[in-house]
Amino acid sequence: MSERKTLQEADFVHGKILPLLLRFAGPVLLALTLQATYGAVDVWVVGQYAATADVSAVATGSQLMFTATVIITGLSMGATVLLAQHQGSRQKQQSREADEFSGHIVGSAICLFALLALSLTLIMELAAEPLSRLMQAPEAAFSRTVSYVRICSGGMLFIIAYNLLGSIFRGLGDSRTPLLAVAIACAGNIAGDLLLVTVFQLGAAGAAIATVASQALSVLCCLWVIRRRGLPFPLEKRHLRFEKKAIRPILRLGLPVAVQDGLVSFSFMAMIAIVNSLGLVASAGVGVAEKLCNFIMLVPSAAMQSLSAFVGQNIGAGRPDRARKAMYSGMLASLVFSLVLAWLSYFHGDLLASIFDKDPQVVQAAWDYLRAYAIDTLLVAFLFCFLGYFNGCGKTGFVLVQGLVGAFLIRIPFSYLMSLREPPSLFLVGLGTPASTVAQISLCLLYMALLRKKEQKALPGRLS
Repeated sequence: MSERKTLQEADFVHGKILPLLLRFAGPVLLALTLQATYGAVDVWVVGQYAATADVSAVATGSQLMFTATVIITGLSMGATVLLAQHQGSRQKQQSREADEFSGHIVGSAICLFALLALSLTLIMELAAEPLSRLMQAPEAAFSRTVSYVRICSGGMLFIIAYNLLGSIFRGLGDSRTPLLAVAIACAGNIAGDLLLVTVFQLGAAGAAIATVASQALSVLCCLWVIRRRGLPFPLEKRHLRFEKKAIRPILRLGLPVAVQDGLVSFSFMAMIAIVNSLGLVASAGVGVAEKLCNFIMLVPSAAMQSLSAFVGQNIGAGRPDRARKAMYSGMLASLVFSLVLAWLSYFHGDLLASIFDKDPQVVQAAWDYLRAYAIDTLLVAFLFCFLGYFNGCGKTGFVLVQGLVGAFLIRIPFSYLMSLREPPSLFLVGLGTPASTVAQISLCLLYMALLRKKEQKALPGRLS
């Protein structure tokens, strides 16, 4: 009987850094692009074939769902980093015990995220209406916002399963399988939006149904790949339990990222609530701008995710200098792309916004907000690479602290104060984001200097 070919983990410990990083980040970038595309398709189709109230409902409702999703993604980072660090150490010495622990990492993560899926589904279904009220969803769009959130919450199992499977693949150094899954999901979502919104005229509810169905499709694709190709280590029924030695490091690494990402997203929810108080046009305009921002932030986001796995392997293999060089390479590559995107956003944001909505007032509102994001586009090329490096090093506690400082001490207070000015300006409200990024970069530089100082103090002891 022929031996079945299994999924192989990538080796980030040897070879030239930039080509390896770009080769891994390429599929991650494409996958994120497709994710942003099928999220943006909702706004585009609704903006072209439904009412402004539906655009507002999708904008507000998707921000609520995004907050739940980033908490899941942050927690899954614990599995990614732990698996990547363990794979780096496995490359030095293969053993049955090492393979067994890899199985426990994945099995424990499955149990943890299954429990999380059930809990979040119940919470979001019950809280859809009060959360929409908290977000100050405009009255004309309120019922549609609640409907959107409830439908998407019903598919929470698929959202969580996709993020968990993606974290496992990335921890193994495989960025192509998540790309394949999201490509299929993107095609399904586009088809679903066109059918449910344009043909059946379901508006925001139709966009929500298409989103859930596409996530389910992506999960089935990932499971098919695992069933067909297998994993580089055994994964059996006995691994599907809460293993303390695996759960603890997953939570230790993932919880700070989840809390940080969740609270940062909450700060953006607060900004949406501030904007919603300015009226339906402002709400729809910022909703369009946020979808565009998902594309604008793609390159630094891909660099952050890729660096977490890349750095994790090198830290596990005892090569911290190589991990730092990878961070600098990621910053350089991100900045090149960010320069172009910042220029487009600041000077041609009206053309970008007009892709999603035909209302000139909504387009102008979106452009005003995009001008502020254009500044942030340049800054996150550095910030996201710092965060990817610290996540890969397991310094997720610091990632939490800097995120909280930026979100709650700067972004929300700044945006709120700007919203009180007369006449209100979405550009000034949006400046809260780059202002917080500047503060976060400053904290990262200080923390990096502190780590280097500790490392230099420890060096003589190691040499002796």
